[in-house]
Amino acid sequence: MAAMKDPRPCSIADTLAVVGEKYSLLVLREVCLGNGRFDQLVRNTGAPRDILSARLRRLVEAGVLTKRLYSERPQRFEYRPTQAGLELEPVLMTLKEWGDRHLRNGTDLPMTVEHSCGGALVPVVTCGACGDPVRHEDLTARPQAPGWTLTGPTAA
Repeated sequence: MAAMKDPRPCSIADTLAVVGEKYSLLVLREVCLGNGRFDQLVRNTGAPRDILSARLRRLVEAGVLTKRLYSERPQRFEYRPTQAGLELEPVLMTLKEWGDRHLRNGTDLPMTVEHSCGGALVPVVTCGACGDPVRHEDLTARPQAPGWTLTGPTAA
């Protein structure tokens, strides 16, 4: 039997290792909404306290959130997004839009997000070079990791 090779090197997998667990993204949602205190996070995410503590610790260690003391007696902290955390907000908005469209069929939306122009936000991913919206048929993946092609690892 052939030895199993490591999975494809991938920035998506690396990102999911930090924020790919349900409560991590929900914590980020709440912190971006301005709800960074532990009790708010427990209530608004539904996360068990022990799991929430672990997720917060991981997000702080990964540089997605910062932790700030707001009460010394008893000692209490609030969490705020770092620049890296704020850069994940468009990902959250895109996930929200996908869920609104495909899981809720555009009805009974639990929240809308308004852009500063006054319109309801409908996120669109655009190319940073030309500004065109990104469409699947316009993309070409080019593996850069040594030993990998689009179809998988090269023969040893």
